[in-house]
Amino acid sequence: MTDEMMDAVEKENVVFFATATKDGIPNVVPIGFARPLDNKTILIVDNYMNKTRGNLENNPKASLVPRDASKCPYQFKGTVEIHTSGEYFDDAVDWAKSVMSELSPKAAILLTVEEIYSVKPGPDAGKKVD
Repeated sequence: MTDEMMDAVEKENVVFFATATKDGIPNVVPIGFARPLDNKTILIVDNYMNKTRGNLENNPKASLVPRDASKCPYQFKGTVEIHTSGEYFDDAVDWAKSVMSELSPKAAILLTVEEIYSVKPGPDAGKKVD
């Protein structure tokens, strides 16, 4: 991810996170806690995931699109790791609780970005970004 892409993901207050069952049934949810850790990794906090979490446990492939495509017209695809303890989990808990003290995060989801696609309307829509 470029600095511009990371900045746009960081500043969005909602991203759409897509998963699928191992049989390919899709699921998309809005997520309020997502931010890049570096140019290959996005941290997603699991506060309320149910179907999404089950999907990730059985099929670790996922995709993320920031809510406002005019600010960040990209789709990020990759593989996730689920952390329910340790440094990433602790950071996720601290972040979520600093925003809403009543939250009780269940996991830190790390999306390793493997591919980036344009979602900008026009002739390059759907094209892989190099």
